Amino acid sequence: MKKIIDSPKNFVNDMLRGIYLAHPDKLTYVDDDMHAMVKKDITPGKVGIATGGGSGHLPLFLGYIGNGMLDGCSVGEVFQSSSAQQMLSVTKAVDSGAGVLYIFGNYGGDKLNFELSAEMADMENSIRVTSVIGKDDVATDNPENRRGVAGIFFVYKCAGAAAAEMLDLDEVTRIAQKAADNVRTMGVALTPCTIPRVGHPSFEIGEDEMELGMGIHGEPGVRRGQLTTASEIVTEMMEPILKDMQLSEGTEVAVLVNGLGSTPLEEQYLAYGHIHDILSACGLKVFHVYVGEFATAMEMAGFSISVFKLDDELKRLLAKPAATPFFIQPQL
Repeated sequence: MKKIIDSPKNFVNDMLRGIYLAHPDKLTYVDDDMHAMVKKDITPGKVGIATGGGSGHLPLFLGYIGNGMLDGCSVGEVFQSSSAQQMLSVTKAVDSGAGVLYIFGNYGGDKLNFELSAEMADMENSIRVTSVIGKDDVATDNPENRRGVAGIFFVYKCAGAAAAEMLDLDEVTRIAQKAADNVRTMGVALTPCTIPRVGHPSFEIGEDEMELGMGIHGEPGVRRGQLTTASEIVTEMMEPILKDMQLSEGTEVAVLVNGLGSTPLEEQYLAYGHIHDILSACGLKVFHVYVGEFATAMEMAGFSISVFKLDDELKRLLAKPAATPFFIQPQL
């Protein structure tokens, strides 16, 4: 294992320390727990938006704390859920009287701990909490079992813009759910990744192989086979996305091409060229494109494609400016 670390045991704490030192004017933590990260400037009377999950996915999850997006995040160990107590600390810190919205991925540990945190926030602090769960990964047939992957970025963006407009908790939750319902993602992995505490790759894949639909923790995909051309890979990834969405001609969409940790931007943009051709052939209009690392899996090579169906409301909110230590978007 070759990694630039001091101690596998302290990897997450050392990483978090660096983030706080790099952005002291924007981020802080509560209850003496670096794993409970919040914005320094919580807006009075605004709906608080909180997320959380395991480390190893930067800039997901904590990278989207900032103006126009999230207010706080509970941070777990690599690929492990944060605790309910950490999430409760974040919840209390970001609540300014208008309630708190949780946005998180569809994973067992996250669901259990977020639900427990919401119950404690209500019983102990009278904080009203609502939840929206990301389920954008079309690699799983049953929509209720789908994993939350890179497409959750669009949920953060639209919900954060709605909260910045000082809409109430019910409205911000409605918009977040609407965004979650209109995004689909498919990924492909070319190499494994290594969790520092484990010290060896989480799975094996041949030098000439790829796995379509692999999850961001190395969960099994839908097909493993010979590595093919970029055009063929994109075509196979786009087919289940478009089939599931059933978009009519003339629909506007936003696209996210997301590197998983070790895929050069050159290859991501090459892939987008093929995505653009497919969308154009379907008569779909591309409003905005995001290319880069938005939800990684340590140093895994591969990428994912997310397609976000827009209407006037979602388009307006997506276009709103946002600024976090890891992401900046001017007004579109």
